[in-house]
Amino acid sequence: MTTGFDQYECDCTRTGFYGENCTIPEFFTWLRLTLKPSPNTVHYILTHFKGAWNIINNIPFLRDNIMRYVLMCKKELPDSKLIVEKFLLRKKFIPDPQGTNVMFTFFAQHFTHQFFKTDQKKGPGFTKALGHGVDLNHIYGETLERQLKLRLLKDGKLKYQMIDGEMYPPTVKDTQAEMIYPPHVPEHLQFSVGQEVFGLVPGLMMYATIWLREHNRVCDILKQEHPEWDDEQLFQTTRLILIGETIKIVIEDYVQHLSGYHFKLKFDPELLFNQRFQYQNRIAAEFNTLYHWHPLLPDTFQIHDQEYTFQQFLYNNSIMLEHGLSHMVKSFSKQSAGRVAGGKNVPAAVQKVAKASIDQSRQMRYQSLNEYRKRFMLKPFKSFEELTGEKEMAAELEELYGDIDAMELYPGLLVEKPRPGAIFGETMVEIGAPFSLKGLMGNAICSPEYWKPSTFGGKVGFEIINTASLQKLICNNVKGCPFTAFHILNPEPTEATINVSTSKTAMEDINPTLLLKERSAEL
Repeated sequence: MTTGFDQYECDCTRTGFYGENCTIPEFFTWLRLTLKPSPNTVHYILTHFKGAWNIINNIPFLRDNIMRYVLMCKKELPDSKLIVEKFLLRKKFIPDPQGTNVMFTFFAQHFTHQFFKTDQKKGPGFTKALGHGVDLNHIYGETLERQLKLRLLKDGKLKYQMIDGEMYPPTVKDTQAEMIYPPHVPEHLQFSVGQEVFGLVPGLMMYATIWLREHNRVCDILKQEHPEWDDEQLFQTTRLILIGETIKIVIEDYVQHLSGYHFKLKFDPELLFNQRFQYQNRIAAEFNTLYHWHPLLPDTFQIHDQEYTFQQFLYNNSIMLEHGLSHMVKSFSKQSAGRVAGGKNVPAAVQKVAKASIDQSRQMRYQSLNEYRKRFMLKPFKSFEELTGEKEMAAELEELYGDIDAMELYPGLLVEKPRPGAIFGETMVEIGAPFSLKGLMGNAICSPEYWKPSTFGGKVGFEIINTASLQKLICNNVKGCPFTAFHILNPEPTEATINVSTSKTAMEDINPTLLLKERSAEL
């Protein structure tokens, strides 16, 4: 429990421990831990002294107490490094059978970094995020101080620089907004955006650049509609429009793809207006853990005619300038992402993150996978074979964990058998999907009080939200309007089949008839 802004207090009630972090054992806890025999000793006693056991088996009181001990005497949790190496680490890349692409991978990472912000100083149970939902602080900065450094303070726009006739983020030198870059990155490649970690990979900086362009594009549209507005009103209204665009794209493109549904999901806040619904959100630590989808990452990144290893990709913004956004979008749309469930697909480059996920889950004392399944009205797994859908890995897991009820949440989610032809297993979808949709629709702009044209600068702003899509976001902000989606498109249409409007409002960017034909051909 927090006490004040920078302190906490642990409630040790009924834990058998006391002290600042509930780590000092009480006398009887200490005695039990001291006298507790090792698992090997218990096994030896239970498999020897047959005569004594014959007597004990006929004394109900003794037998019941020993049985109770056997039921409660679970193994120590296996070494987290061993779990990662044996069950999670990729031996050979397993592509997602659902056709998820790398365009999706980086969108997921970019989008979630506005609300998944573990406070490394306070520990995994704490977040640095001021909000618990979609407020686009990864675009605008988490604090007002950072936001003001990133803003042009004219016409509502964000700072930018033009390179070869195209808009890119400003540099750290230009904004003085701190970013995380290693010392070897030259000044002109230290781009400055809302989230300080987005210099990590060009895929994140690509999305940061796209949303920067979208913000400044919408500012131009609003200024034309409202010449009477000052910088502040233009900026804040544009931010609200981009929040709406983001929610619509996440529901109708991102969640739609993940669901695999033939039913078409729809972003329409009015559907909930006659329901009891809370317009607020809170991110649970478990939701953060669940969202560690590192198996999505491929072994290498292919852009245009070049292939980059993880080492070449990290902190390398020159890739974005060398290839341009158009080639990046085209290439990431074609490259397959990895399957998340089914085990053995975490890239070696991020195995430390997988180990940390297990260690932190233990530190926060997460309950077992089966306990979470019960909490979300799912039947608990009866065996490791039922969990994994095969025998070999199931037997190895049983040897390490001893009991299916001891299986941990995070490794359990990653080794669970995927649904047929799908990227995830049942648990990931049934726990994650409702949480995700509730968090999106719980945004204040979706409430009856705010969901109306005037919130977004009138009909034009409202229309930008209501017609938003991933394809439209790309068409409005990437040269040549490359065809894209969150899944691999085959056969790929040529750019010539897409009709791009040159009008300022860009409301009719894509010829719907042609797109419909392409989608039909794809199906």
